[in-house]
Amino acid sequence: FTLAGSAPQVLRYGENPHQEAAFYRTAEARSGVSTAEQLQGKELSYNNLNDTDAAFELAAELDEPGIAIIKHANPCGVAMAGSLGAAWEAALACDPVSAFGGIVAANRTLDGATAEKIAEIFTEVVIAPDFDADAVRVFAAKKNLRVLKTGGMPDPTSRGLTIKNLAGGLLIQSRDAGRVTEAGLKVVTRRAPTEAEMRDLLLAFRIAKHVKSNTIVYVKDGSTAGIGAGQMSRVDAARIAAITAQDAATAAGWAEPRTVGSVAASDAFFPFAD
Repeated sequence: FTLAGSAPQVLRYGENPHQEAAFYRTAEARSGVSTAEQLQGKELSYNNLNDTDAAFELAAELDEPGIAIIKHANPCGVAMAGSLGAAWEAALACDPVSAFGGIVAANRTLDGATAEKIAEIFTEVVIAPDFDADAVRVFAAKKNLRVLKTGGMPDPTSRGLTIKNLAGGLLIQSRDAGRVTEAGLKVVTRRAPTEAEMRDLLLAFRIAKHVKSNTIVYVKDGSTAGIGAGQMSRVDAARIAAITAQDAATAAGWAEPRTVGSVAASDAFFPFAD
């Protein structure tokens, strides 16, 4: 197996300041960080590139106008709505604390009104297929904000490879192009899910695919209500997601967290009656 990359972009440092790093582009023509035009902002760092790729790949999973907010390669808020502005508000409400200093990805042309909302908090990178003139003007006032225009969205169902470096070798697998569909689900409860619950459940599973295991994702009304990521215990992932939802509800002055009445997706089964 041979790896080839070209046009290396030497980065200031890697994941940590003592590590050297560079970004190489391959022959794969996939809309994202490798093909994006940087409209403004500081030089992209190693972590910027890694997190922005994760954000944009997740945004591509959303069928309706959607926003994904990423922090340390995990989503802290994801939502679909009738407009990007509404999706941004719903995604931000999931975990406004973690969203500070995060990466924002949109799956539609970003408009000026949504840009003004995003500009209200500190953000490292905004990536979208395009930006209207008003959005460009709004972001221009944020000199350090990195704004990336891709010209299109990646196909989350397309084939490809992912590669992980191990000591003395490479671990290679096909890209995770799988999707949970309604046709592939079997209802085993006495009450079947409503149409709205099924829609939320399918969204929860799409998001869970992009969250580090062990993963729990609560979704309600087209947006995440809580996300638990990367825990050794799946039970702890569920607890963390619920705690985050409660904190968000307290901060917003809601009577109850949005996990109440939500659906939940897990990236594997619960082996015990937890």
